[in-house]
Amino acid sequence: MSRPPLRVWVWTAATLALVVVALLLWENSDAAATSSTTAAPADAPAGTPAGAVSAAWSADGDPLPRQVVEDARVLVGSGHGVRALDPATGREAWHYVRDNARLCGLTATDGVAVAVFRTADRCDEAVALDADTGVRKWTRNVNFRADATLTSTSRIVLASSPSGIVTLDPTGNNIRWRWAAPPACDVLGSAAGDGGVAVLYRCPEDSTLQLRLMDGFDGDEHWTRSVVVDDPDDVELLGADRLVGVRAGDEVRLFGGAGGTQLTTLPAGADRDVRQTAVPSAVLVGVNGTLTALDPSTGARSWEAPATGLPAVDGEGTVLAVPDGDAIVYRDPVSGAELSRSTSAELPTGATATVVGPVIVLRLDDRVLALS
Repeated sequence: MSRPPLRVWVWTAATLALVVVALLLWENSDAAATSSTTAAPADAPAGTPAGAVSAAWSADGDPLPRQVVEDARVLVGSGHGVRALDPATGREAWHYVRDNARLCGLTATDGVAVAVFRTADRCDEAVALDADTGVRKWTRNVNFRADATLTSTSRIVLASSPSGIVTLDPTGNNIRWRWAAPPACDVLGSAAGDGGVAVLYRCPEDSTLQLRLMDGFDGDEHWTRSVVVDDPDDVELLGADRLVGVRAGDEVRLFGGAGGTQLTTLPAGADRDVRQTAVPSAVLVGVNGTLTALDPSTGARSWEAPATGLPAVDGEGTVLAVPDGDAIVYRDPVSGAELSRSTSAELPTGATATVVGPVIVLRLDDRVLALS
């Protein structure tokens, strides 16, 4: 038998070399390090919560989006990715995990979960996943600091760091606008809401803080106000849902979204655990065991009710699920009147409650708990 011609040996060696190189590239690629599953569209659970409920399941999460329920899925983050859970059973519906990257932040709005990953020193990759199915909507490169945080409101994703903010379109892949803090100044807090994007920042040469409200879609400045405080290290921005809320020490200050005038104040309580959200009829502030509803135009108090947590409200906000001691109390958002309640001996304080059919999903700082 004759030996194969030299060119056959050359072609064979070249082919083997290409295969080896391809395998090495694959093993070190993002595709090889990514585990992604999808699911069929979810059927929202039918029914309403029972008069007495107990713990059905729980799941740890870090980070957690501010609104953990999106399109009848419960979204939780981990060190390397995102999982979507069935609200009735807690079983995983889909996941997106990157073994070669760390999850910087996670938020949910407009039917998508937006996650930002860090592959090096900065948070540099953003991905949007359909909250219902886990199907990837878009991916893009970004250039956020490693300490950037991620929040959102309808049609706006907000990334914030001490040096400035960036807004993205959650259903597209474009960056809408950026705002950088003035030289040597630090962003203390930012919030996106119905009123726009608010930023609270401090400059070293100024003894006061600056509160600025910008348009959420083009970044144009609506107004800027000086905020005088006793301790600049004991201040936080609460929200930008038509009333811009700031906690300064033991006082909550509410500024009008239209002109930035301070309209009213509330006591922050001894523990100073204050949170803010909104429905179409009112801005809601939870503080010191009380939920206060404020008129979004005047800041006047509409009603008050006892609360040990906060309701997570949908776009309509027709019923508020308010945690209160050993019960979830369902209240009318306009009058605050009690409509019904679900009692539970397993209701932790400080939770944000979302009702999904017969299930109550509670968001805590580091986990979610479902009651049914």
